[in-house]
Amino acid sequence: MSFVVDEKIFEGKVELPSKAFTHGAKFHSDDVFATAFLEMIKPDIEVKRGFEVPKDFDGIIYDIGRGKFDHHQKDKEYRENGCPYAAFGLLWREFGAACVGEEEAARFDEKFIQPLDESDNTGCDNDIAKIIGEFNPGWDTEQDYDGCFKKAVEFAKVILVNHFNAVAGILRATELVKADMEKCDGEVLVLSKFAPWKNAVIDSGYKYVVYPSNRGGYSVQGVPLSADDNTLVCDFPEEWCGKDADELRQISGIKTLRFCHPNGFLAAADTLEDAVKAARLSLEISYGGINMLTQG
Repeated sequence: MSFVVDEKIFEGKVELPSKAFTHGAKFHSDDVFATAFLEMIKPDIEVKRGFEVPKDFDGIIYDIGRGKFDHHQKDKEYRENGCPYAAFGLLWREFGAACVGEEEAARFDEKFIQPLDESDNTGCDNDIAKIIGEFNPGWDTEQDYDGCFKKAVEFAKVILVNHFNAVAGILRATELVKADMEKCDGEVLVLSKFAPWKNAVIDSGYKYVVYPSNRGGYSVQGVPLSADDNTLVCDFPEEWCGKDADELRQISGIKTLRFCHPNGFLAAADTLEDAVKAARLSLEISYGGINMLTQG
């Protein structure tokens, strides 16, 4: 198994020793992701696996040895919210902020690492931990653990690289979206090109976002109340939702409006003018009490 990824996103961010040691045989998501993280910081780090830490070993020791980056001792560490640390979480706490900044390090720990650490400590279900665990050799195969471990680490690198490349993309998008926000009226935001917009727009006062669709024409999307709540600040009219194009145009009076999602969070029109018109009419209906079934 081979992956081609840009693993240099963390390279050189932290000074690490030239070698590291973790436990051998069966592996789990914490030692796999911990290894991937260390190798992304220092690609030439030599990671050895075994059942006993070599005497006077002067590298990083993790998930074994009952030291700073182990969690198998009785006095293992817990986060303030009660989630226990595992090896990846302990290494991320030490080096994560230097790689991605305090805010993103904390967010990544909460959203990604804590569920893995919880699974490793308690055995609770976690899909990513399960996928990593399935890289272990089958009981009736002759595969060796170290070879399978290396494959799992390469897979984990892909996950980490894809995630943080996506984070970087959102940061770039936020700059573009904020520039467009300065040109609009505070309620209907028209983007010059599509970019992930929620990070910049949620809680801004904007209620709809219009952008060029990759299917042609323009999409109109309602702004959710928060990143964790998909309830919209302003819904599309219930009478529009799920209607076919002809009926939708007849009800709305908008010539090229062709789609409104049955759940009412997204609409589409052929022209920018009509996409903006759909957003503004939705605002009028929501705040002005217009009844679409009796309008006109």
